[in-house]
This record gives sequence, C-alpha cells and structure tokens, in this order.
Amino acid sequence: MAKGKNKGKRLTKKRLVEMLSTLFQANPNETFSFKQIFKQLHLTNHPEKMLAIDIMETMAWDDYLSKVSDKSYRLNTHGQTMEGRFIRKANGKNSFIPDGSDKAVFVAERNSLFALTGDRVKVTMMARREKHIKEAMVIEIIERARDQFVGQLKVERDFAFLISDSNIFVHDIFIPKRKLKGGKSGDKAVVRITHWPSKDDKNLVGEVVDVLGKMGENNTEMHAILAQYGLPYKYPKIVETAAEKINATISAEEIARREDFRDVMTCTIDPYDAKDFDDALSIRQVGSDWEVGVHIADVSHYVKEGSIIDKEAYKRATSVYLVDRTIPMLPERLCNFICSLRPDEEKLCYSAVFVMDDEANIKSWRLVHTVIKSDRRFAYEEVQDILEKNGVKEGTGEPSPIRVKSLAEAKTNKPVNCGDAKVSPQLACGLLVLDALAKKLRDKRFKGGAVKFDREELHFDVDEKGKPTRAFYKKSKDANKLIEEFMLLANRNVAESIGKVEKGKKAKTLPYRIHDRPDPIKLDNLSKFIARFGYRINTAGTKGQISRSLNKLMDDINGKREQNVIEMVALRAMMKAKYSVHNIGHYGLAFDYYTHFTSPIRRFPDMMVHRLLTRYQDGMRSANKDHYEEMCEHSSDMEALAQQAERDSIKYKMVEFMGDKIGNEYDAHISGITSYGIYAEIDENHCEGMISMHDLDDDYYDFDEKNYVLIGRRRHNKYQLGDPIRIVVARANIEKRQLDFTIAD
Repeated sequence: MAKGKNKGKRLTKKRLVEMLSTLFQANPNETFSFKQIFKQLHLTNHPEKMLAIDIMETMAWDDYLSKVSDKSYRLNTHGQTMEGRFIRKANGKNSFIPDGSDKAVFVAERNSLFALTGDRVKVTMMARREKHIKEAMVIEIIERARDQFVGQLKVERDFAFLISDSNIFVHDIFIPKRKLKGGKSGDKAVVRITHWPSKDDKNLVGEVVDVLGKMGENNTEMHAILAQYGLPYKYPKIVETAAEKINATISAEEIARREDFRDVMTCTIDPYDAKDFDDALSIRQVGSDWEVGVHIADVSHYVKEGSIIDKEAYKRATSVYLVDRTIPMLPERLCNFICSLRPDEEKLCYSAVFVMDDEANIKSWRLVHTVIKSDRRFAYEEVQDILEKNGVKEGTGEPSPIRVKSLAEAKTNKPVNCGDAKVSPQLACGLLVLDALAKKLRDKRFKGGAVKFDREELHFDVDEKGKPTRAFYKKSKDANKLIEEFMLLANRNVAESIGKVEKGKKAKTLPYRIHDRPDPIKLDNLSKFIARFGYRINTAGTKGQISRSLNKLMDDINGKREQNVIEMVALRAMMKAKYSVHNIGHYGLAFDYYTHFTSPIRRFPDMMVHRLLTRYQDGMRSANKDHYEEMCEHSSDMEALAQQAERDSIKYKMVEFMGDKIGNEYDAHISGITSYGIYAEIDENHCEGMISMHDLDDDYYDFDEKNYVLIGRRRHNKYQLGDPIRIVVARANIEKRQLDFTIAD
C-alpha cells in the first residue's frame, strides 16, 4: 500500500477489516504487534488505531485470529478441529492445550468425554457465545496417558470400589469382588481400568493390580505417591538377579587400559546419609600448577546397552528422592556397591582431568578412563568444618587465607587445621586448595552471566518409623559449592568437546542439558511486581544484561523481608531445564554448551553421554539423532514426574508433622495468593498451609493476579505476597496431603 494513500480520508470499518484480513492472509506464519500493524497499514491517527484494535479483538473472538499476547496477533491456522493434551481439574474447569501452543482452552465437564490429565485428545471448537470465553468439546480420545490409579478400597458385601487419591473421577471405580486380589476396606491399592466410561455407559470398571497396605502407614503412603505418578516402588527380581551375576573384579588387563590414579590423593564429598558415591575429586601438583581430577563412576562399563538392567534403568530414567527413602535407578548392588566410589576400594571411572593455575585458568584438560582409590569419604559437614577452622568465612565467597605452595609441606609444617575429621594435613590442605579454585571458577561463572539462585530446600528429620521429628531449611554452604563448581566444569567441557566444532563441520550427536531464556511476559510481570518494593530489572537486552540484572536483584534483596517472595516470583519467570540433542545453551549457567556427565548412577542421560563419548573416542561415527532425542524427551518427562513425587512426599510429611499441632498459633508470611485463598508459610518450621477464601469472611475479596494481592471491596484490606501474618493451624488432612490454616484473631 502506497504511503499517504488514505491521507485526508478516514478509513471505514469495512475497509479496515479488508486491509487487516489481507495482511494476515498474506503472512499466515507471522505474529504482528500493534506497532507493526500500524506501520504496515499506515495508520497514523488515534481513532484508526483504536478501530483496528477493536476489529482484531473481534477477529480473535471469532477465531479468525489468534491472540499471542496483549499486543500481538497472528492468523489462526488451526481451524475448528485440533489435537493436543487434556488437563482435568477437580472443580470441572478442565482445559485443552493445542499442539504447538501453551494457550489453554476451556472444556466443560459435560464436553470432556471423560478425558483425564495427559490424555491425547481431538477437540472441536464450539461456537462462541457473546461475552463468553472460548470453549472446546472433546470428540475423540486418541491415546490414554495412563490406565492405573491409586486410591482407597471400599469393600461392600457384593461389590467393591476404589476412591481415587487424585480426586479426578466424577464416579468411583467399580471393582468386581473376584478382582480384589485380597484387598480389604481401608487398604491403599493400585487399580487398572478395564472399562472406560462412554456416552451410553458412564461406569468406570477396574481390577486391583497391587495392594499397597493399610492407609496411613508410612510405607503404604510413600508407595502410593510413587504409584500415583506411575513410578516404580519396588525393583523387579529378574533385574536384581542380573545385577548379582555381574563380575565386580577389576582385572590387571582392565587396569592396564586405563590411566592409574590409585596413588593420587582422592576423596568423595556427599550428604552424610548417602550410599551411592558417583563422583570423586583428586588433586596433585604439576610444577607450579594444580591437576584436579573429576572422577565419575564408570557405570556403562558394567551396564551394557540393551541389557535387562539397561532397559530397566532407561524406563526409570532417574533415581527418585522421597523424604525418607531413595528409589534408585539401578539395582542396589550396582549403585551402592560395585559402582559407588567407596573409600579404600579400587574403582573404575570416566574422568575429566584439568590442569589449572592458581587463578583457576584451565591450561589443559583430558577425558580418560581411569582407575582410582578414594582415600576418604567426607560428609559435607566435615569439609565445611575443615574450611571454617582454616579461616573460610561462610557466605563471603572468600577462600581460606592459608596458601600452601606445596601439598607436601603440609606434612612437616602443619599449616592447616584438620577440624574434627581424622585426616592427614595433606588431605585437609588439598580441600583448601580445591575450595580456593572452586571460588575462582564460581566468580568467573557469575561474571560471565550465570544467574544467582540459592534457594533453600525444606528437609525433615525422621525417626525409624518414618515419622517427621523436625522440619528445617538446608542451605547450600561452601562445601556443597566446592563440589558443584567442579561438576559444572566437567559437564561444560565435556559438552564443548563434542558440540563446539569448527565452522563448516557438523557436531556429533550428544544429549545436552538445555535451558531457554526467561518467559518475556513473566519477566515483565516480575518487573512490575518488584517495582512496588523499590527494585528494578532489565527485561530487554542481551542474555548477559538480563542475567546480571537478575543477579543484582538477588544481591539487593538478600536478608530483606521480601527476599523469599521475590525469589519465588523470579523463579516462576524462569523456563524449565530439559534434555535435548538440539543445543540452545544453558541460560541459567550462561554456558553455550552444557551436558550431564557427572551422575550416571542416578541419571540415565549421564549414562547415554558416557556411552557416546566412549564411542567417539573409539573413532566411530555419530549416533542417530532422532533416537537420542526420543530418549532425551523420555528422560525429561521422567525427571518431571520424579520431582512431582518428591514434592508430594514433602507435602505428606509436612501435614504429618503438623498433625499434633492443631489449634497452635504461629507467625507466618504469605507465600502464595490465588483466586481461592492464601498460602502461608510458618516462619518457625517452614510448613505451608492454605487459608481458604471462605475463611476470609470479613469482606469480599478481589484477586489481582498480576500483583499477587487480594483486596477487600468494602474495607480495602490487602493480603499481599510476602506480608507477615499470624495463623492458627485448623486442619491437617493426611489423606489429601492438605494443611489448612485460619487467620488468628
């Protein structure tokens, strides 16, 4: 359209509709912002711009356009029939997520065709009613996400049924008595659906697959959490038998094929209750430099590709860490004995060995198969004690003031304090050097744009029966960060060794750990939210500018009342890391190449990486990219399920811990705000519960979603994220894993 064609002549609505239709039809795959549309159509005055916005709103209402954001649209190319994923809600407000989109479409219960969360469905878009939201109707369930469910058995005289834990069925699951497998009323059980409801027959029929035990018993409830997400809660006997047959002896021929680190000072550093030690660090001097070995258990030496153990490990994809137990990816004989880098035992490893100067500059590095012999198994607390008794001030980022030019001189001059650990001065000195190097690496990482999130994690002390006796936050200290930095270093260099190739060459297949840039809309919401506290961040610019801005925010809020709530909102703006052979870098770490190489005992992608590295070192060609992408997607999915189960186990223990504290009052702070109530976290023990909107009976409250605040209509009382609040523990529902609070008078 020629510039100035409409000058002096106001556009009619009909003409503007035609112009907009032509623009979007000519560019079916493009998203246009208001600014771009005004420029393309030469709309220069305010009335024409406002008319265009109104027309596009109507076009989106009629499904001609798709609304991408508050200020951008694109042509709706999906039509009226779409495929995607179904999400069921207990309140009947279900939704449909179309393929290639994250925009949810409402599905009423009467139009759901009894679809369940995760089911792949086909829908048709319903005719829009004036002033109503867009709705879809499920017309076909293409693939069921799952057919097994967990719940409580109710056995009557002539029949039985299962009351589902997930509370997602309109009706309970009917079970013929002959299909109970010995289950009794009050038992928790896993049931497989044998008959799904239809328009003609709304009954759900199932059969008991496994009886987990009496409801309320710790083992029963932990197994129920795992079964709810389709995660295994016991190891197949056939796989354990295969593990028992593995020869753990290391032959002289195998040692001869490897670089020998058995005489190099080496140790593992893990939680005090850990049993699977899959990484160790070694340190020795090479002239005026330091050689640091990051030694990783060589699991792929023992677990052969395609074996029964390998297939089970792939199926699980990860170890699952519940509050009181670990459900391992590998059989116990492998993860706790053969592969675990236990002290004073010869072990096979795959190692990234770095030569670095005092400033932690990498002068050279190599990736080699090794044999090691760990001198000491440290708990984090022991290493922390040694660091602090040698002048390391926790939280300052400063290494020990002691600087030893030779590890050997530690023996004669004793310049180090070994703390309460009965270790040699050389080993204690080695830890101080590793700490100093780790701090240099950490400093470089943050200067390079890594995002600084140090969120504390809720932990429980439990007795021998699994009952929680104490709730507390576990903070990551220097000893934890020491290990973290060297693991990051190994993972990054391994990824670069395969992915970073000369221009014009194609990189070989490798599973990467990728992390995308923050969601722009959520980042904008974060910016508006923190403005009320007097903070600001960059929401535009380079990746480095945004991450440095986020880091400044984290430093500014450190120790402030609003720290917890701002960290939480900032985390929500971050994308989720996942596995893929298509590398886009890792935003949070500010690494262009990053993989997972350092935990093959508990993560299947690390085992995949070990196998590919060995394959490529042997001169073989690149592996099939599509096959490995499929395995990456499975691993990402299983990781997400494991995290959900872990969170549910924390919720369960939280409710169990507060069960005998009904009626107690506590100081708390508002940790979440929704349209149906307030989440509050108790300051003393960090347990979180909910104050229902029904209990806020002093006014009628409106929910301001963008600002995370409830505002009373009459009295204008405000409940805002982060506000201090005094609560009373009202109910602790162990079955629903739900803690209810009320506001104290």
